[in-house]
Amino acid sequence: MNRYAEGSAFVTWGDTQVIATVSVEPKLPPHLRGRKQRAGWLTAEYGLLPRATHERGQRERRATSGRTQEIQRLVGRALRSAMDLEPFVGRTLTVDCDVLQADGGTRCAAVLAGYAALHDLADTMVKAGTLTEWPLRHEVAAVSVGLVDGRELVDLDYEEDVRAEVDLAVVGTEAGAVLEVQGGTEGGPVDAEAYVRLVALGLSAVRETLAQARAALR
Repeated sequence: MNRYAEGSAFVTWGDTQVIATVSVEPKLPPHLRGRKQRAGWLTAEYGLLPRATHERGQRERRATSGRTQEIQRLVGRALRSAMDLEPFVGRTLTVDCDVLQADGGTRCAAVLAGYAALHDLADTMVKAGTLTEWPLRHEVAAVSVGLVDGRELVDLDYEEDVRAEVDLAVVGTEAGAVLEVQGGTEGGPVDAEAYVRLVALGLSAVRETLAQARAALR
């Protein structure tokens, strides 16, 4: 996909399009330098191109917005959970997720694109003999679920997202384990049973998404 990156992937999710690249650098972030490390580090960055949305957005040149930081942390946590970083001692894996076009669920598409880019990195390194064992512990994806006009919906687009009474991003594995649930209500409270149903709906969608991704990554 990207001729220069160590790993890359392009994900189309409805009308949302995300490109992810993985860069491997021979250094650690400042908070880990000087410590005795048995593993490398993985971090993620996320960004929207100016015309990824209905109206042109400003480039975040000097400081990232709170929303961008929140998504970057979500993607980073999800991908670190999947990657065995012991073979990358002294190195940092940076996963850059750039949204070319947005129609809701960009953080979910970024998680999948980042995972696919790491899969590409792992495949390349194992085939080259740089890695002797497969470094991905599990598959990971995220799916948005929500309550819109009283209906439980999966994979909300922009129009559904802005009307949702409850909007959650469910991050999980192929085995149906929960990694993270992010989001909440936009109006009144939601009862616990409805919340649990939404999370279960999201995990089911995660498994379906990963089954499709698995076929594409072979």
